[in-house]
Amino acid sequence: MWYLGSWLFPVISACMWLGMLLAMFIDWEVIGHPIYPSMEAGQKIAYISDVGAYGLKPLFITGSVITTVFLDLGFMAERWLRHTGRLVPNTSFAQKVLSVISIIFAVAGSAGLILLSIFDTYHHPRLHDGFLLLFIGGYIISAIFLCAEYQRLGIHYRNHRILRISFYVKLSFIIIEVIMAVVFAATSFNSQKNVAAVFEWLVALIFTFYILSFLLDLLPSVRSKHHVPQGWRDAELEKGRNGLSTEPDAPVTSDSAGPNQNMGPEDDVSQGYRGTTMTNGVGAGAGAGYPNNHSDVGGRKKWGVGRFRR
Repeated sequence: MWYLGSWLFPVISACMWLGMLLAMFIDWEVIGHPIYPSMEAGQKIAYISDVGAYGLKPLFITGSVITTVFLDLGFMAERWLRHTGRLVPNTSFAQKVLSVISIIFAVAGSAGLILLSIFDTYHHPRLHDGFLLLFIGGYIISAIFLCAEYQRLGIHYRNHRILRISFYVKLSFIIIEVIMAVVFAATSFNSQKNVAAVFEWLVALIFTFYILSFLLDLLPSVRSKHHVPQGWRDAELEKGRNGLSTEPDAPVTSDSAGPNQNMGPEDDVSQGYRGTTMTNGVGAGAGAGYPNNHSDVGGRKKWGVGRFRR
């Protein structure tokens, strides 16, 4: 059933992440922009971690866990679907290595997000900042390796535009997130906390679109009445280019049993049959089966027809 496919993983992850962010922002807005104990003097805009360190900490932890678990499942599903052929397969061992490395860094980023939600900024400020760096860095490095894999896939499968689109979407995420992360870090260390808080919210929102970009990768694997999985369709086209039948059970040739397919019990093998070596009928001996002279070879070729030889 197409509606229960792996494409649901990024949808669930993105919905959970965006829903959590909206709930936290609306709560902070509705209760009148409170100044939390973790906020510094002069800071009026709360960080996400400031809101998540207090009344909404259970939501922050739950949302972080669900978001990262389903996102990582999306990473693993993409790897598995390429391995099994529902998505166009990798064409080299290097591409598989890039994919595995991207999964490893994605898991590291997931661990960073879960741990920073548990070790909040008020009670564990140093640990919280370290896990925040792990979260952002892990997913950015993961996206870099994923882009490298897709760049190589796009070169080989030029007929699949979706690979190039996914590559450019993820590349845009890397560029934008790196720029915003640098601005966020610079304003945080320069005590411009309000500017830093705004950029933190923006970085989190853009991460939602990165999660949704995996729909571009997983949707082509869906099998429905009107859609063939990307890898299967490509395999059929490859068979067509090689002159092979695209029917899964069709034989490669029309006479797969060989030249003896139509021989019956009445056929005498000693009389020769189509495909056997033509001889002069000499009996056993040193010259058995070999023509007496070269003109005899020509004569046998001229008068022999299939199995019926004189």
